[in-house]
Amino acid sequence: MSTAEDLKDKSRGERLQKVLAAAGVASRRDCEAMIGEGRVAVNGAVVVDLPAWVDPAVDRITVDDRPIRGQGKGRKGKAATRLTYVMVNKPRRVISTADDPEGRQTVLDLVPRAAGERLFPVGRLDADSTGLILLTNDGELANRLTHPRYEVTKSYRVGLRGRLGADDVGRLREGLLLTDKRTLGQDGRQSRVRVGVKRAAVESVRVLRRERDGNGEDRTVLMVTLAEGQNREIRRLMARLGLKVRKLHRTAIGPLVLKRLPIGGSRALTAGEVRGLRRVAGLA
Repeated sequence: MSTAEDLKDKSRGERLQKVLAAAGVASRRDCEAMIGEGRVAVNGAVVVDLPAWVDPAVDRITVDDRPIRGQGKGRKGKAATRLTYVMVNKPRRVISTADDPEGRQTVLDLVPRAAGERLFPVGRLDADSTGLILLTNDGELANRLTHPRYEVTKSYRVGLRGRLGADDVGRLREGLLLTDKRTLGQDGRQSRVRVGVKRAAVESVRVLRRERDGNGEDRTVLMVTLAEGQNREIRRLMARLGLKVRKLHRTAIGPLVLKRLPIGGSRALTAGEVRGLRRVAGLA
């Protein structure tokens, strides 16, 4: 987990510049300057904005493409725990973050963990969506599964209010323009936000059935696969077509399939499932 948004999570560990200074890279102030110059990366993603929080026990931190000292040691200098991978079937209204300032239930609350074991969710599902969430302490794999460069697919079963026609399917495959809003960091006390437009397209879409409910209103159920997901992309794409998403359930991340895991349930991944994820992420 190493996107700019994820590194804003204070529960991840210590400030990046403090970890760099403790590793003997430079003074904390000089480390801040190096970050601003784009010379520091966390799990392969360049970090240029502060504050950013990291945990050297699970994050791979490099300066000028060279790993810093102390990799694999946590805040108290202990050796990193073994890598853990857990699948969760997220229910509605459960938050897919490591910590929620409003005190709502998170996906981590659904998983029994050993004392001191720290996991984090790979990617996001909004509160109204359900399905597959991966929890792990493998920072490098998490980064590759979420970074658009690696194009690891995510599949969803989607229930719509309205009828998705053949023309709509073609438009989804060709791509639609969506507003792209990104936070670039802080300028004084104000967050700098860049607003642009970005084309979003689905990797594949397959209509499972079209029907009418008891009130005579059209309903469509389909499978959608994304290779590069934006925030709430499926809901926003359907809104562009004048359709409302009633249900959104993630069924797979790459080769990892949810299958019959009950809602709210969790289980450890098998060795074969971990190998499959590492293979599609280019880590085999």
